[in-house]
Amino acid sequence: MGQDVQLTPAQSGHLAMLAFSALVAGSFSLGAMAAPFVAPEALTVLRFALAGALVGVAALVTTGISRATWRAPWRYLVLGGLLAAYFVLMFKGLQTAEAVSTAAVFTLTPVMAAGFGWLLLRQITTPRMALALTVGAVGALWVIFRADFAAFLRFQIGSGEIVYFWGCVAHAIYAPMVRKLNRGEPAVVFTFGMMVAGFLLLVLWGWQDVMATDWAALPGIVWVCLIYVSVAASAMTFVLLQYATLRLPSAKVMAYTYLVPSWLILWEIALGRNPPPTLVLGGVGMTVLALVMLVRDEV
Repeated sequence: MGQDVQLTPAQSGHLAMLAFSALVAGSFSLGAMAAPFVAPEALTVLRFALAGALVGVAALVTTGISRATWRAPWRYLVLGGLLAAYFVLMFKGLQTAEAVSTAAVFTLTPVMAAGFGWLLLRQITTPRMALALTVGAVGALWVIFRADFAAFLRFQIGSGEIVYFWGCVAHAIYAPMVRKLNRGEPAVVFTFGMMVAGFLLLVLWGWQDVMATDWAALPGIVWVCLIYVSVAASAMTFVLLQYATLRLPSAKVMAYTYLVPSWLILWEIALGRNPPPTLVLGGVGMTVLALVMLVRDEV
């Protein structure tokens, strides 16, 4: 019998973010298929409600939810507000911006997370981490624009991209804020508190859209998307993100967003769409190289 492999806290954090990036990528593919049929605010409210219920059950079954969890409930409002703001601003931006443009804006998140990690936690971005973040950003952009430099040069900043940029700022602040506000609560319990707060804030924002939606008339793809984004791309990813941010610097956590475009290619192929040009694999290789540089302990 061989010995069980024991992962260090940092290694388990990296593994969590690898799964996170793959699950998030699937929500882009399914979300694009469902978007024409339902208001994004209405979908997001239900997404938080279902995902929050699942995380709450998981917390009760595993660690339990003690009274101490609700110490300083303002912490959950801060975190829930940041994540709710990200989703609302993302959908608002997508109303006028192209998906490729918003994906390009999203590549700014790891760099911003590094900045906020220093401001909030004094986390230092070493020269090697900075190089890895740069390599990852270039690789992600290479994948997003499908190795077409002319397409990159045509990228124009519009109102939708600006709106989504502020959503990415909220997402970048979220990562270091989790570590700053956590007081020893398990990741699944802390996630539940955040999701309850986020749901309440989203209800205030999107209740009219929820009431105005004819849910019975929606096509099946909307329900498939809702179940996936609630279970896989919300409940599971929120816990994975909380878990990783308690074990890794914020810049390393958010660097896994560079893998999303590459995972997205695999999702698109699995859903029957045409594969990208072979040159795109160069960008995929750069994102993998960047992650290898980040996974290694600093010397």
